[in-house]
Amino acid sequence: MSSEDELAKYQELRDIVAKLRAPDGCPWDREQTHQSLRPYVIEEAYEVLATLDDNDLARLPDELGDLLFQVLIHAQLAEEAGEFSMRDVLAALASKLVRRHPHVFGDVQLATADEVSAQWDQLKKAERESSAESALSSVPKALPALSQAQHLLRRAAGAGFAWPDRRDILDKLREELDELAAAPSQDEKLEEFGDVLLNLANYAEYLGVDAEEALRQASGKFRRRFEGVEQQAGGRALSEMSREALMALWQQAKAREG
Repeated sequence: MSSEDELAKYQELRDIVAKLRAPDGCPWDREQTHQSLRPYVIEEAYEVLATLDDNDLARLPDELGDLLFQVLIHAQLAEEAGEFSMRDVLAALASKLVRRHPHVFGDVQLATADEVSAQWDQLKKAERESSAESALSSVPKALPALSQAQHLLRRAAGAGFAWPDRRDILDKLREELDELAAAPSQDEKLEEFGDVLLNLANYAEYLGVDAEEALRQASGKFRRRFEGVEQQAGGRALSEMSREALMALWQQAKAREG
């Protein structure tokens, strides 16, 4: 439950953000708009993600605070322009959480997390249908491309548009790889490579794999092994080493990971 101290800190934060935007406040903060702040929302969200990846719980409050600041300054901008208020933000979130958790705030009985997820999707689908929105309308365009692709495919499948069997996706993936190999121009290579990635995201969906997380883990593994190669090279320039020597160092780096 919220304590008086917590509520006082929240009000202090609101006052600080308002002061930053005041005529005698910070020139940088005063110049910001909803659009100019877009990169910072993404940046701060990724800072939180990096902290979670590192399991650095000591740093997590600081990073969550940076992300919260983005919410507060957007609300401050909106209040100044008469667009909406922080109360609207809080009310919309509270309403949505209650509406999408009838098993907590209503009479619905659900026993597993999978049942909850299925119900969540059904409730979101019903909300879209009531407003005549596309099944894909709520997938943010600012999502990382691979994550966006998987979300789009998941929503399309939920609406009834999906390959019937994952073997069909593999066949389609092989077809796209052949088309990529045969693409004559740079523009066509770009398009065909995108089709390959989309089909890989689709296959990940059928496997129950988070494609974005899989690539993050693979990138992290590559980073660790490459740094191991650099360390084992002992200061020698990798560009001056033979392929055989580099591959030997790579295998050593892999072996060190077990």
